[in-house]
Amino acid sequence: MLVIVAPGQGAQTPGFLAPWLELPGVTERLSAWSEIVELDLIHFGTDADADEIRDTAVAQPLLVAASLAAAQALGAAPDILAGHSVGEFAAAALAGVLTPEQALALVRERGRAMAEAAAVTETGMTAVLGGTDVLETLDKHGLTPANNNGAGQVVAGGTLDQLAALKEEPPTRARLIPLSVAGAFHTVHMAPAVERLRAAAAETQPGDPAVTLLSNSDGQAVAGGAEFVERMINQVSNPVRWDLCMETMASLGVDRMIELLPGGTLTGLAKRGLRGVQTVALKTPDDLDAAKELVK
Repeated sequence: MLVIVAPGQGAQTPGFLAPWLELPGVTERLSAWSEIVELDLIHFGTDADADEIRDTAVAQPLLVAASLAAAQALGAAPDILAGHSVGEFAAAALAGVLTPEQALALVRERGRAMAEAAAVTETGMTAVLGGTDVLETLDKHGLTPANNNGAGQVVAGGTLDQLAALKEEPPTRARLIPLSVAGAFHTVHMAPAVERLRAAAAETQPGDPAVTLLSNSDGQAVAGGAEFVERMINQVSNPVRWDLCMETMASLGVDRMIELLPGGTLTGLAKRGLRGVQTVALKTPDDLDAAKELVK
């Protein structure tokens, strides 16, 4: 049972797209998608620095475009698809719920709306690794467990003052890693972005997924395309339950996972939370051969 997963915001690094432009058709595809998202994806994926691609309005379209380009280069037909946060838009396109063009147009609006929401209050996110009293400590500081990633990782979202208080008084035996994101995504701070994304999606006619497609809301497979899109809209201000997605993968018998570009985060979680599952993370085109072997 093969699952293909698409990473979320924070996975991007400067220049990560550069080697992929050597593959046939990738430059042309990214140029066409640049017109849809009204950004120069090639520039941001090759020449831009870390601060430029940290911008939410840039990072989200860039990540979805990268995942879609890598998926087309791979050419694999998975049994299951899932995406983490904004990665759900890539998964939806690969499942046939949206066209790539529809997914990118919606992600353009999502990124802009979330960037505007993040500008209202200074907020951020911190990964909490391990710890014995994590949820209680987050609640004490007024923080939201915005991403429950499983494998002992919870991402806290909230104001910078709340995150500073967490640093001063962390959960017992936990390690904290501040994330390179521009706001507290999947928290109440993103509520203004929800209706804007819903308005942008109003004219879209989703198709039903052609393969099993898991939702970040509760980790369950969603059979209806319209329901999946509505879940993606609401997910902007609701926590991501990747832990439940991995539980469903395990229950369905997943034994192989390929993480699309820029891979590494989700396969890392799988190595701890889905022990025994073979994984390949697509980082450069050199990883395609190993991924194709996993498909066989």
